[in-house]
Amino acid sequence: MNSPPNEDVRNLMEAAHNRAAKALGLTCSGPLTWGYLGVTLGRRAGERWLRVSRTAKRNAGRKQGEGIVGASKLLPDGVPRPRLHAVHDWTDGEWAFQAEVLDYVTQSVVSPDRADLDDDPGLPGEWWCDLRRALDLVSQAEGAKTTVRDGWIERAFPQFLGIPAPAEVTRVTGHGDLHWSNLTTTPLILLDWERWGKVPFGYDAGLLHANSLLVPNVASRIRLEFASVLDTPAGQIGELAALAEMLQAVARGWYSDLAPHLRVRAEALSGVRPPTPADSEVSA
Repeated sequence: MNSPPNEDVRNLMEAAHNRAAKALGLTCSGPLTWGYLGVTLGRRAGERWLRVSRTAKRNAGRKQGEGIVGASKLLPDGVPRPRLHAVHDWTDGEWAFQAEVLDYVTQSVVSPDRADLDDDPGLPGEWWCDLRRALDLVSQAEGAKTTVRDGWIERAFPQFLGIPAPAEVTRVTGHGDLHWSNLTTTPLILLDWERWGKVPFGYDAGLLHANSLLVPNVASRIRLEFASVLDTPAGQIGELAALAEMLQAVARGWYSDLAPHLRVRAEALSGVRPPTPADSEVSA
């Protein structure tokens, strides 16, 4: 689904991954799995998965309670996720690197090649029950990070939805990146806990729904399963926040086939046809 933007990034991240594997005493094999723009790189190491990420050196250091380490400490044990076994962090030149050793997940990802769906995966009722239960358990944790910040909402709602930002945003602890590349088939496991924290109520379900709009049967199932969230005024604000984020991604050149469906759904909620902004970044 992703790849490094150039050879320099490829070489940088492969060297970092090799360094982390050596430091942690791991032998990696199999294909490389790249994250967005080559910011992360993962590879299997026996029954473990070694994930390495990079950020600017000025951002070095893990924030307490956030990301994969925070999730391992603060989320209830019943939330189905890969377990964290070790970490290794370092800086080199202009970059700070973070490595995590996690369980290697054997279950298939629902959509390994794209975040949104283009076909019905035929998930059983048990899977949907497990997803509802997992998100309910997540909501009981105390999230440290605010995901989808109020300042972004204030600028993004008029820019990408064409409507004023809401006066109030109800928040709940959530996954923060709930799309089909971060969910496995039966048995369910939720992957990628980098963005977990306090999200707008309805945001998780709204984001999954937005990523399902090309497959009406699945989108309808989400609306049914999460009606108690999405059919509330607070939940609609959360769904609009998810749609604004997706429409920002459209402005950056992503989701071209999904874009008209996102605009139709946003208009159905707000009564206003979203504009087509010239700038993909939120205005100052």
